[in-house]
Amino acid sequence: MGNKAQSPSNTLGTPSESLQTFNLIDLQQYTQEKSYSTNASKDFHLFYVGRDDVHDILKHILSRCSVSLYLNMFGFDDDELNTILMAKALDPNITMLITLDSSQAGGVHEKALLDADKANNLSAFNTHFVIGSSATNQISHTKGFVADGKVGAEGSTNWSGSGEGTFVVTGKAGGPGYKAQNNTQSVFTDSDTISRFTAELIAEHLAAQKTSTAK
Repeated sequence: MGNKAQSPSNTLGTPSESLQTFNLIDLQQYTQEKSYSTNASKDFHLFYVGRDDVHDILKHILSRCSVSLYLNMFGFDDDELNTILMAKALDPNITMLITLDSSQAGGVHEKALLDADKANNLSAFNTHFVIGSSATNQISHTKGFVADGKVGAEGSTNWSGSGEGTFVVTGKAGGPGYKAQNNTQSVFTDSDTISRFTAELIAEHLAAQKTSTAK
C-alpha cells in the first residue's frame, strides 16, 4: 500500500476503542471533507475510493474486531489488512469465517493463510477459511464482511492498492504513485442488514466449501 501516516487511534495493535461502542461518526475523519452532512444517515454511509481514505476505513474497523468476523473477499492483496487478519486468526477469542475466491487463490496472502493453517491448525483457534467458488460454480465475488455482529461493510472495493486507492503520506488524493479505481465502500450498522448479510456470508462460506480444492 506504500507509506502511510498512522494516527495513534488507528495504529495496528493499539485500537483506542472496540466495535462495541462503534459509531459511523468515527469514520468521518477519513472522508475528504472530514465531516458528514447534517442530514447523513446514522446507520449507513457510502465512501468513494480516490476521494475518501478507504484503506484506513477498513483498517479502523478490522483492527478493532474482538468477537467475530465473517468475511468474503474476492481480491485479497493488501499487506496491512492481511497482517491484521492473521493476528485475529490466531486469537482463540475471535470466531472467524473467511471465504476467498479460487480464481484469485494464487496470491501470496491466500498462500499465507494456507501455510498458517498447516502450521497452526487455524480451526483450533476458531478460524475457518475456505478458498472456493459460488454455489453455481462461478466466482465468489462478494466483497464484504460483518465484524463483531455490529458493523458491516460491502461494496465494489477489492483489497489492493488500486482497489482501495493508494494515498501519499499526507493522506491526500494525488501525488507521486497515486492510483485509484472507481470503487465504492459502504459501511452500515442497522441490525436487519447485519443479520441478513451475516446469514449470506455463512451460506457463501458453506457453498465454497463444497467447491474447494485448496484444502
